[in-house]
Amino acid sequence: MNKESVRIKKIKLFGDRVLEFARIYYRNKYGLAGLIILTFFIFLALFAPFIAPYTPSDTFLAEPFSPPSSKFLLGTDELGRDIFSLLIYGTWTSMTVGVLASLLTVIIGTFVGIYAGYYGGIVQSILMRLTDFFLILPALPLMIVLAAILGPSIWNIIFVISIVSWPVTARVIMSQTLSVKESSYVEASKALGAGDTYIIFRHILPNVTPLIFAYVILNIAGAILAEAGLSFLGLGDPSHISWGMMLYYADQFGALVAGIWWYILPPGLAISLLVLSFMMIGYALDEIINPRIRRR
Repeated sequence: MNKESVRIKKIKLFGDRVLEFARIYYRNKYGLAGLIILTFFIFLALFAPFIAPYTPSDTFLAEPFSPPSSKFLLGTDELGRDIFSLLIYGTWTSMTVGVLASLLTVIIGTFVGIYAGYYGGIVQSILMRLTDFFLILPALPLMIVLAAILGPSIWNIIFVISIVSWPVTARVIMSQTLSVKESSYVEASKALGAGDTYIIFRHILPNVTPLIFAYVILNIAGAILAEAGLSFLGLGDPSHISWGMMLYYADQFGALVAGIWWYILPPGLAISLLVLSFMMIGYALDEIINPRIRRR
């Protein structure tokens, strides 16, 4: 069999896997609902300048805390800015923090888990003790302390969320790596003289990729909530409007006490819906990855 035939066979196999993935995913109603909600928010994030009637820098468009009207669908904030526009622009920041923090979390957790599981012995002991150390620390207080030390920056928020969240991923990936490294094809590669790096990237990593993908999706939801929580406590980046920062300003200027619901409810609902969409997608991915759930 020549190289061209092998390449065609691999492409066909990949296509069959994608079709099987789509078929199982389409059958999951939770996953479809989550994907529809997520698509809506992605659309808002990408086309915010074309959808929002105003920009976050447009101040005193009306009286502060004006109620919803035909001109300002969700009313105005303490600076007379259009809350509807702020909500749309905040989608980009909240989603960016969620995605980047989740990717960094999974990258750290994946490599710690793979190297701990593959090498075992003293390497596993050191890496797992480090993982256990971060696991026993209370996540929210640690994030608050780190965010306060590093200062208000969107990149610091991403780093803080990632450095606190990676241990769970590392534990799961290590368990999967321990299983994969005992397989016959890994043993055959070792017998043929393949190096550790080749085995890790050629055999171990591809076999844990479905888990990695699922954890990226699930961790986005947690990262969005974490960013909202840190921003609400005043540790967010004031130069970037986000749903968490909207809640922070609403609290600081007494919107809750004054009953100004149009400043509190929209960002709260947006956070809830976006997190729910990722949880629904994660539920569908869990069904695809775990055949036992699919059989049930």
